[in-house]
Amino acid sequence: MTSLTTRPNISGPDDFYADLIAAHEGLSKAESDAFNARLILLLANHIGERKILTEALEAAKS
Repeated sequence: MTSLTTRPNISGPDDFYADLIAAHEGLSKAESDAFNARLILLLANHIGERKILTEALEAAKS
């Protein structure tokens, strides 16, 4: 059984962060919030494992 990975695990994290910021350029607050919601749902669907998603929700709270 897998668990949530919380250690750094993104190849090119600075590049990813730059891409994430660039994706928000020109968006209103509402559009940015909607973009974030869509991104979260896409990534949650990709993860797929409910246990890991629950761990992520709990980790994000703390």
